[in-house]
Amino acid sequence: MQEESGLKRFFGVNLAELLADRIVAVYPEFDAVHFIADVEESVSPLEMISRTVLIAESLKKYLPPDYKNAMSILMQIYGPENEQETGMFTTGYWLWPVAKFIELYGVDDFDTSMTAIYEITKRHTGEFAIRPLINKYPEKSLKLIKRWAVDTNVHVRRLASEGVRPRLPWAKKLTLFLEDPKPVFEILELLKDDRSKFVQKSVANNINDYLKDNPEKAWELLKKWHKNATEQRKWIIKHALRNEVKRNNVDAIKLAK
Repeated sequence: MQEESGLKRFFGVNLAELLADRIVAVYPEFDAVHFIADVEESVSPLEMISRTVLIAESLKKYLPPDYKNAMSILMQIYGPENEQETGMFTTGYWLWPVAKFIELYGVDDFDTSMTAIYEITKRHTGEFAIRPLINKYPEKSLKLIKRWAVDTNVHVRRLASEGVRPRLPWAKKLTLFLEDPKPVFEILELLKDDRSKFVQKSVANNINDYLKDNPEKAWELLKKWHKNATEQRKWIIKHALRNEVKRNNVDAIKLAK
């Protein structure tokens, strides 16, 4: 059998076995044998994202049918928080099917899902799982995300920006706030002077998305931020305008100095 390459090699039977071991440790009734067999039967032709879906669907089959009960089990396997700003897709990669489980099955239980996302993003990321909840409960979601924007945990603060990005890679476009980005910009206002480069990059990428989808409002925000800008804000502005600078946009070059 040809050896798999790329990221998808981490999302095969090996990951099913890892998850099964951790779940059985807290939920002995879990049918690890059949769970692993189901993944092994179907995983080979799939690419990485489809593999996370497959594993999440298989988890659904063998965990308790009640979503709240299933999540109470899965949250026990999260493990220690990631103390670094990197590692969400390396050391925390194995939690991706769990985040996918939330994304696929958690939209009808706002509180349980948001609690699970808040904790999982400290170890992996909740940026994909949160988007169906934002679409279904925009007001409740934004109210909570504003609190997250001032959280002490850097990963939670990053999620406050990354989760509401219109053009998040590997995710469906979030069109809810394109015409009126004010609710998103209110969140970014809370993050514009964040000292973490990890957070700054997300804020810049968020604005870069809006430069494509609502440039008038994005430029308005950047020009406002440029006045008496902190060093953190200057970096965000420059990074947000990187594509415009490459196009020799005079206004962008001036603002990015």
